Amino acid sequence: MNKKVYRSILASCAAIAVLSGCQSQDRQNNTSDDSQISVVASFLPMYEFTKQVAGDRANVQLMVSEGQDAHHYEPSAQDVATMNETDVFVYSSEEMEFWVNRLFNAIENDDLIVARAADGLDYGEQHHEGSEEAEVTMNGIADHYHTGDKIDITATLSADVNFDHWHWYQRANSDEEWTALAGQYAEILQLDAPEESFELKAVIYDNHHNVYAESTSKEIRIDNHGSDGSDHEDHDHDHDYSEEDNEQVNSNEEIDIIGLADHYHTGDVVTLVADVNNRTDFDQWEWFIKEEHHDWEAVPDQNTDHFEYKTTGESFEVKAVLYDEEDNVHLESEAVSVRIDDHDDVDPHIWLDPVLAQDQVRIIRDALIEADPDGRNVYEENADAFIEELKSLDEEYRSTLEDAENRVFVVQHQAFGYLADRYNLDQVAIGGLSTEVEPSPSRMSEIADLVQDHGVPVIYYQQGASSAIAQTVATETGTDTAVLYDLEVLSEELLENDLGYIEAMRHNLESLQISIY
Repeated sequence: MNKKVYRSILASCAAIAVLSGCQSQDRQNNTSDDSQISVVASFLPMYEFTKQVAGDRANVQLMVSEGQDAHHYEPSAQDVATMNETDVFVYSSEEMEFWVNRLFNAIENDDLIVARAADGLDYGEQHHEGSEEAEVTMNGIADHYHTGDKIDITATLSADVNFDHWHWYQRANSDEEWTALAGQYAEILQLDAPEESFELKAVIYDNHHNVYAESTSKEIRIDNHGSDGSDHEDHDHDHDYSEEDNEQVNSNEEIDIIGLADHYHTGDVVTLVADVNNRTDFDQWEWFIKEEHHDWEAVPDQNTDHFEYKTTGESFEVKAVLYDEEDNVHLESEAVSVRIDDHDDVDPHIWLDPVLAQDQVRIIRDALIEADPDGRNVYEENADAFIEELKSLDEEYRSTLEDAENRVFVVQHQAFGYLADRYNLDQVAIGGLSTEVEPSPSRMSEIADLVQDHGVPVIYYQQGASSAIAQTVATETGTDTAVLYDLEVLSEELLENDLGYIEAMRHNLESLQISIY
């Protein structure tokens, strides 16, 4: 296929997203007896907090196991089967475990007790109880929808506030529990109408993720007029595909995209490399991006196997195309998703603050007591003991960091905001820097300027991911590299060194002293 023809096709065709099947995973072989309740914890910090509280009284399993990404994890069929037999599920928040609502929608367990540990935040005097005067209204609800229609609703808050973090919740009817709609964190809700009617409400949270105000619930009525929907006009898929659209180029699987992070922030530089598995003499590359509701577009000045792109605030898909000497498509990669998440003033890394971690432990304790009232004394005693350890950890941080002269530390990825806020430090992120892809000379110059501006002696990488690339950055900028654990992933280093939460956080404290003293 000629390059010009290919670009013309991309400009006129919408991409079709295919949801892959469930993945399998290995689990720990936890044994249990009839006296134990069964508990599943989403990822590493939730698992360790839960184990500390449960002791030997509960059988606790880790869902996102070794090496898996807690953000982009996809629950497997085995996960769903396990959850259907589980008493308690512990997770942090939808901002951290993006997939949790898909899991809730798949399971059938009316007795499951869910502990959302982020609900345990205790901000003392900063805690916002919400507003009795503020009202949320939902605008744009149609009289009814057909399955597949676009639902476009706007939430409006009567008060003038400096936060805009929204969640949208749905339920089938008043007998069901409210569940959050994944990925809907703005005042505008956009989704495809499902097959059945449902209730909807909008909730706005303050900057500390406490409920500020919420709307009354409204019915979203689905009425296909007695048909099965098969003859309903689909306005979003009315493109006439030509045979050329279906022309098969060489296997998409022959190009791997390397360097993709789980998410980026606005202004980060996404750095990727297209890796051809099979040897080729061709080197004419072009990179294409596609934002939501837009067509594929070629990115100017991206004509090698390296891709560097400064994000603008919108998530997008990206793919690489390799052309032959006659400008025909030789290879095309699969599209990968570059997810932009500025957290809307909600940093999901709550557990990295030893004070907020105490609140998460209390939420977990209460859920276990609800599931197993006879174990109240055990759970309370275990929780109290672990909270005392967390209080001691907090005091270590306070006493060590209070006299620091330089309070700036530079990180590869912006994950330590809660820790920085707690101890009056300033986190500066080199957004988008990958340890898998060597930065271009221009990108290296930007990093060097940042290091010089802040006078920092070290750049921190998460989970011990420092590599040859990290060392290259350190050499070019005259800095060292060091590790900070964000504990999102159960890494080999954590396992090899038998580092639990307390030990990893103490390592972080020692590592931070390299930068601030």
